[in-house]
Amino acid sequence: MSSSLPVVYILVLAVLAGSVSWFATPKGPNQTLIRTSVLLTLACCYLMWSVTYLAQVHPLASPKHALVE
Repeated sequence: MSSSLPVVYILVLAVLAGSVSWFATPKGPNQTLIRTSVLLTLACCYLMWSVTYLAQVHPLASPKHALVE
């Protein structure tokens, strides 16, 4: 059975990417908007990926065999 460990690894990568983007954002009047957009994008992409991955690893409904009478 697959492990849920990749979810933690990708979370660490998303947090690292968010930290890098926080400090790499250029100074200016739109700095807060850029930071918010990047961090929100990373959070939404991570959540969408993790929900999709976990739904495939641990499905709610188990598949039924067609040959069972």
